[in-house]
Amino acid sequence: MNIKQILAGVALILPFAVTSIPSQASALQVIGNPHGINRPAQIIANKPPAKKKVLVRGYWEKTNHGRKWVAAHYVYK
Repeated sequence: MNIKQILAGVALILPFAVTSIPSQASALQVIGNPHGINRPAQIIANKPPAKKKVLVRGYWEKTNHGRKWVAAHYVYK
């Protein structure tokens, strides 16, 4: 190995070695927003569940005059 290879290796390894050394700032507790705890709770309104569109198949309905075909249609449930 010659001196140029050793210097090139040190130049490549040095930035990684410097970033891996723990600093005093990394040991401190990080506090994001200390005043966010004192906010009043938000009241969430209870909404009724959304109605879904359901397909009702066609069927024969019995009437006083016999049977009648009721076509397929959508209802909200």
